[in-house]
Amino acid sequence: MRLVKISGAIVVTLVAMISWAALALFGGLSGWWMSSAISDNDSEAFAAYALETLEESNPGNAAFVLIEEGRVASEHFTRADRGIDAETVFPTASFSKWIAALGTLSLAKEGLIDLDDPVSQHISRWQLPEGPYTQDVTIRRLLSHTGGLSDGLGFGDYSADETIPSLEQSLRNPRASSGEQVVIDVEIEPGTEFIYSGGGYLILELLIEEVSGQSYAAFIQDRVLAPLGMDSSSFGYLGDIEAATAMYDEAGAVVPSYRYASAAATGFSSSAADLTLLVQAVLGGGSAFGLEATDIEAMRQPEAFVLGAGIWGLGTILYAPTGSGRDHVFGHDGANDPAVNVSVRINPETQDALIVLVNGQPTLASDIGAEWVLWQTGTPDFLSAEAAVQSAVLPIILGCGLIFVLGGGLLLRWALAR
Repeated sequence: MRLVKISGAIVVTLVAMISWAALALFGGLSGWWMSSAISDNDSEAFAAYALETLEESNPGNAAFVLIEEGRVASEHFTRADRGIDAETVFPTASFSKWIAALGTLSLAKEGLIDLDDPVSQHISRWQLPEGPYTQDVTIRRLLSHTGGLSDGLGFGDYSADETIPSLEQSLRNPRASSGEQVVIDVEIEPGTEFIYSGGGYLILELLIEEVSGQSYAAFIQDRVLAPLGMDSSSFGYLGDIEAATAMYDEAGAVVPSYRYASAAATGFSSSAADLTLLVQAVLGGGSAFGLEATDIEAMRQPEAFVLGAGIWGLGTILYAPTGSGRDHVFGHDGANDPAVNVSVRINPETQDALIVLVNGQPTLASDIGAEWVLWQTGTPDFLSAEAAVQSAVLPIILGCGLIFVLGGGLLLRWALAR
């Protein structure tokens, strides 16, 4: 009988430890063990935190805009070598994909495409290699990185004196930032898994050109940039733009500007002033550039999931649930060589937003964006999953230790009992 009790106590102790570890990990991902650097709902305090962080951590140039209830509450600019301001142009890296998504939704709004059409139905200058899933690669799935493409691009850099390949050449033989040979092809069943794909947005760039009959840059200029007065924004080479920031590496050294073969995936450049106009237009429902509030709402409805959590909408990252849990903080980050980082995030529930453009530190904009999401919602954004998991380590150790001690005490008591 004593042996049975001891065995039962061991099982109960192990089950309790495993259950506590699972609960603590869930709590970590839910923000139980994390707290914002800003203790109250004070936008001035958050702006002061962001400015101090930018000045201490970035050796290059940076722009910061905090929007509160649709209006600019604070803006700051830090500089390494010369004055910059709201009109200074920065590369935006993968934030470019949000611009491409707005252009794609514009085509759908006109009835020229349906988001659930196979993309192959609308393109002819290049096609995905034929396979069992080719017709399942829809426009919607390309927007949400669920098209089954496994390229993982990451577009590589081109120097100023290199010839940029055509769109079709890039689709056939893309230059990857990894330096590896990459093929844009369907590897898994579309709709079954989230796999980040820059190649999918290269296809969407081709889609926009073929359906609209315009170059991609001209179409985005006509449909998005010009209606909003985003006069500083373009897909041109940053080195030719007089108002552009110099490019810096992490050591603060000035380096050459790069070019990229995909305008839709990574080639968009903009300023804090222009991105403020864009954010305010999105908060206003998109009517300023031909969309409706329902279109903007659709962009932040979950289309891609990881562990049951919606992480991606139609061209936007879903960082975390809003405070009520009925909506999502959404937007897009971007990162490129040598040390470019961008974060634009919107809380539709509060009408607040954040814009951070960094040149000189590869993660700083996203780090400040993550802090803003935690401050806004009390929940870590999904890009901070590693930090959220790490926040649960100490509670797991302490809780499991306590359970072990209690279980061990019970075992000892039974072992000594007569």
